[in-house]
Amino acid sequence: MQIRMMRLGRLVFAMALVLGGASLAGAQEQLIKLRVGLGDVSLNKLPFVTAYEEGIYKKNGLEVEQFVTPSAADVARRSGVNVPQEFIRAGGRETPIVIGGGSPLMVGWTTNAQADDRVIVACTDPVVRWHIITRPDITSVEQLKGKRLGYSGYGAVTHFVAIVFSRIMGWNPERDLSLMSGANTMEALKNGRVDAFIASELHETMALAAGFKLLVDLGKYNIPNAGSGVNISRAWLKNNQEAARRFIKSTVEAVALVKRDKKAAFSAMARWYNVTDPEKQEYFYREVSNLPRKPYPSVDGIKKVMEIYNYHEMRKYKPEDFYDDSFVRQLDQSRYIDSLYN
Repeated sequence: MQIRMMRLGRLVFAMALVLGGASLAGAQEQLIKLRVGLGDVSLNKLPFVTAYEEGIYKKNGLEVEQFVTPSAADVARRSGVNVPQEFIRAGGRETPIVIGGGSPLMVGWTTNAQADDRVIVACTDPVVRWHIITRPDITSVEQLKGKRLGYSGYGAVTHFVAIVFSRIMGWNPERDLSLMSGANTMEALKNGRVDAFIASELHETMALAAGFKLLVDLGKYNIPNAGSGVNISRAWLKNNQEAARRFIKSTVEAVALVKRDKKAAFSAMARWYNVTDPEKQEYFYREVSNLPRKPYPSVDGIKKVMEIYNYHEMRKYKPEDFYDDSFVRQLDQSRYIDSLYN
């Protein structure tokens, strides 16, 4: 009886291997080509560059052309991070999936008649975790009043954070601070164009190494954030549901991988960001635990963006006009995401 059961077990295992191999071979034969643009160079892009390097996209039947835009690479360079040229290329409307913040998507759609019509289907940054970096001589939060605070651009997550933070402090963001665009870089701090700037994890890493100061931990304020996530062209999505499904499946798998496999994360970090110093890698990686296992669109973050940018055109919309949580929900309800951590 025991021998018979062992034989049956081996048969089942062999069948699973055959079926799994056939499934993988089928997926490889029918790879869906997909163009993916990465926004700013930050921790929230780490799952996507790891998915690319570790073959997760191909495992799920995707042939992905993934890149960093020239403008994003330039911002990173001005803080000491050099993205290899092979990963830099222009984006545009022909890029159906963009990894970027929800706030610039929403503000862009409601202020720019030429903006792409995209929907948020996932979010890897639902709560603000960044810092405010300052010169060493600024020693208290109160000293920021009346100073120049750098952010990237109007409507960007850094701009959103700057406004929310100033209101938390009881300051008027137009009268009590000088908010400076195009200045969320160490270069702007070094050359004296700003006194402080809103910094993501990678900028923090480079700033500390250069002797600047992490003055404010924005994580302690628990600010809802429509942060970095998967934003998809609505027109493309109508006829490409399967490609979108495979991409979100790859996303949750990549998040699980970077959480449990530091070496894979470090390898992707070195290849895409040229960050090879072990100390800098460790510092950058320390926030990986905050990546959500289930990256639903941040509804609270979307509502907060609508509150901050409460102008006439924004008030025409409801929060659900900006997101579609069906892809993450399907993976969640099937317990697939949970299975990645068991």
